[in-house]
Amino acid sequence: MKPLFPLLLASAIACASMETMAATDLILHNAKIYTAEPGQALQQAIAVENGKVLAVGSDAQILALKQPATRLIDLGGKVLMPGFIDSHTHLVKGGLQMHQANLNNQDMPLDELERQLRQWRDDGTARRGEFLSVGGVPTSYWDRIGELEQRFNHGEWATTPILLAGGDYHTGWANRALLARAGVDAAKVKALQGEERATIGHHDNGEPNGFLVDAGLYPVQALLPLASDAELLVALEDAQQHYHSLGITAWMEPLANENPGGDIHNDSLGVLPAYKALAAKGGLNAHVAALLMADSKATPTDLDQLDQVRQQFQGIANLSLPGIKVFADGVAEHPAQSAAMLEPYSNSGKNGELLFDPQGFARLVDAADARGWLVHVHAIGDRAVHESLNAVAYARKQRHSGIHHSITHLQMVTPGDFARFQALDVIAAMQLDWAAADEMSVDLVKPYVTAQAYQYMYPAHSLLSNGATIAGASDWPITTADPWKAIYQALTRKGPQGVLAPAEAVDRQTMFQAYTLNAARALQLDRQIGSLKPGKQADLIVLDRDVFQVSPEALGDTQVLKTYFAGREVFSR
Repeated sequence: MKPLFPLLLASAIACASMETMAATDLILHNAKIYTAEPGQALQQAIAVENGKVLAVGSDAQILALKQPATRLIDLGGKVLMPGFIDSHTHLVKGGLQMHQANLNNQDMPLDELERQLRQWRDDGTARRGEFLSVGGVPTSYWDRIGELEQRFNHGEWATTPILLAGGDYHTGWANRALLARAGVDAAKVKALQGEERATIGHHDNGEPNGFLVDAGLYPVQALLPLASDAELLVALEDAQQHYHSLGITAWMEPLANENPGGDIHNDSLGVLPAYKALAAKGGLNAHVAALLMADSKATPTDLDQLDQVRQQFQGIANLSLPGIKVFADGVAEHPAQSAAMLEPYSNSGKNGELLFDPQGFARLVDAADARGWLVHVHAIGDRAVHESLNAVAYARKQRHSGIHHSITHLQMVTPGDFARFQALDVIAAMQLDWAAADEMSVDLVKPYVTAQAYQYMYPAHSLLSNGATIAGASDWPITTADPWKAIYQALTRKGPQGVLAPAEAVDRQTMFQAYTLNAARALQLDRQIGSLKPGKQADLIVLDRDVFQVSPEALGDTQVLKTYFAGREVFSR
C-alpha cells in the first residue's frame, strides 16, 4: 500500500498577512505530516497560532512564516498526525480501575486467584467498604461456576461478601454472602419471568449459583460504595494522563451520568462534576463529548429531565454534551447470551434480549434527533443492530437533521444492513481490538450462532465497502485503550486460535481516518478537530516510527513521543 493520498497542494499559506505571520507561535518541520484531510498528501511542516493550525505545507512554505518569537522544532523526519480520538471509552471508570483490584481479563488458576484475592484483601486494594470486589474478570471463569461456589462460599470467605465483576461489564459472580445481602434467593429467581430469569444463574432447584447478567448484576453491584467526588477527580486526571501517553486528545464518554457501578436515573450527575472540576482548574486538556444514558425503555418526555442535567454543565471549556446513549442488548458470549440475535442461539433456542420496544425506541430517537441530539446505541447482536437502524430510519423520514447518530460494538451485523449505515448516515463506532480468533470468539460465540453470523463478526470491511463511516473506539477499560493495538488487530485479525473472518480486515489508512476525522464526526466535533486543517485546533502527536511503512506487527507497538493539545505539549516520552 502506498501511504500517500493523491498529491494536492497545501492551502492557507500564500495569503498569510504580516500581522498573522508575527503571531506564529510554533513550527514543526522536517516531518511526515498526515493531515487526515481527504485527498491531501503527506506534508512536511505545520505552523501553529494561538492553539490552532495556521498552515501546513512544505518546509520552505512554512518556515517562511517564522518570526523572532516562533519556536522551531525539527522532527528529523518523524511522523506527525492529528491527535487521536476515541469514540467510545469509559474513561473515568478506567481511571478508577487503575487503583482497584483488577485481573485485566487475564485468566489464572483458581488457586492463584484466591491467593491474589487474599493479598488484595489484606492490603486494601480489593476493599470497597465491607465488600471485596475484583474487576476485569475474564468470562472464561463463568464455565467454572461450581468451582467458584466451592471455593468462595466456605471457610475464610463464608461471611465476606465478594463480587467478581466480568471484564465485559455485563456479567459477574457473587458469593453466597453477597447474594444474601442483595436479597437474591430462590424465591427471587422463581418470581422472574422469561428472559429475566436468565439474568440470575441458578441450580435446578432454583437456588442462585452466583452468576449474574445485566439486570441481575446491577442491583448487586449497586450495594458497593460509590467513588467520592475527590476519587472521581483523581481517576479522571490519571486517565487523562494515560490517554495523552497514547496520543489521544479527545473522546466520547458514553455513560457520563453514571458514577461507575451505581444506578443511573434521569437526574443522575455521574462523573460530570469531575469533568467540571478539572476544567475549572484549567486541567481538562482534551475534548470530551459526554453522553447521558437514557433507559432502554425511555420515552420522549424523559429527554426533558435529561436536559435539566445537560443544562448544569453548559459553557464548560472542552466539554460538550451532544446527546444520549442507549443499550439495545447485552453480550453474545456463553453463558450470558443476552445479545439480541435474528436467529436463536443453538444451545438455548433463545434469541437473547432486545432491551427496547422497537416502536417506542423509534419515537425516542426521533425526539432526540428533533432536539439536535445524537443517539449512540450499544448493539452487539444482529437483531439489535437491525432494530437500531430501523429507529434511525424512522427519524430520517421526519427530517434531515444532519446529526451523525452512531452504533457501537457491532459484533454481528446481517449483510442486508451493511448499506444502511451510509444511507442513514449512521457511524459505525467499532472496537476492532476485539476482532481476533480467541477464546471469546471461537469458544464462547462460534458454537452457538449461525455460520453467517460468525462469518461477519466485526464486519469492518463489509461496512466500509458499502460506504459506512468507521470510527475508532476502545471501550476502555474493558479492553486496551491503545489505538495502535486496535489498528494492528484491524489489519491482521489474528488471535491465538487463528484469524477471525479474514475477509473483514481493513488497511491502515482506513484506521488512521477512523481515529481522526471519522471519530471527530462521531463526537460532532469535526469542525473543530480531527484533521490538521487551517483554523482547527492544533491537537498533534509525534510518533516513534514510520507508521506508513512498518509491518503490521511493528505498527501495533507504535509509541507516541509527544502529544500536543491546542499547540501545548501535554505529554513527552
